[in-house]
Amino acid sequence: MVERVVKKPVAQFEKPLGVTEKPVGIPRNGNQAGDQSGNQWGDDWNEDETAKPVRKALTREQAQALREKDPPLSPWRVIGVQLVVGTVASLLMVIVTGKQELGWSLLYGAATVVVPGALMARGMTSRLSSMSPGGSAVSFMLWEMVKIGVSVAMLMLAPKLVQSLSWPALLAGLVVCIKVYWVALLWRGSRKTDKN
Repeated sequence: MVERVVKKPVAQFEKPLGVTEKPVGIPRNGNQAGDQSGNQWGDDWNEDETAKPVRKALTREQAQALREKDPPLSPWRVIGVQLVVGTVASLLMVIVTGKQELGWSLLYGAATVVVPGALMARGMTSRLSSMSPGGSAVSFMLWEMVKIGVSVAMLMLAPKLVQSLSWPALLAGLVVCIKVYWVALLWRGSRKTDKN
C-alpha cells in the first residue's frame, strides 16, 4: 500500500517578520498555574536589574585610605628599572664577550623599549590625558600608537646609528627590557600579598 504525501508550500508555515509568540507548553518555572506575580512563563527579565548590589560612593577619607593601602605603580619607576636593566645587561655583554659592538647593540635594543615607553609615560601622566574617562581612553590609544611608531622608526634606523650592529644582541636587549613589565607586575603582586 502506497501512501500519498501531500506537500504544502513552505510559505504557509512561515511567520511574518517581527511576529513573536510565547512558546506553547510547560512554563519555564514548571508551574502550570503560574507564579504569584501572575507571570506563568517566569520571564522576569527585570530580576537582574533589581538583584544588582548597590554601590556607595567612597568618602574622601575612605578613598585616601584605599590609595595608601594600594598605591599605584608609577610608570616612571618601570621606565627607570628598564633603563637600569638594559644598561647592566649591556655592560655584562661587554665584560663577558669583550666586544663593544655587542654592548652597543644590546644598549640600543634596550633604548628601543625605554625611549618610546618614556614618551608614552609622559603623555599618559600629563594633566590633559586625565581630564575625563573618554579623554583618557583616546589619550591611551594615541600614545600607544606614538610608542609603536617610535619603536619601529628606531629599529629601522638601527643599522645607520649603530656601527657594526648585531641584530641578535639588539633583540636580546629589546626582549630583556620588555620583560621588565612582567617583573613590575609580579613585584606589584608580591607587595599586595605582603601587606595582607
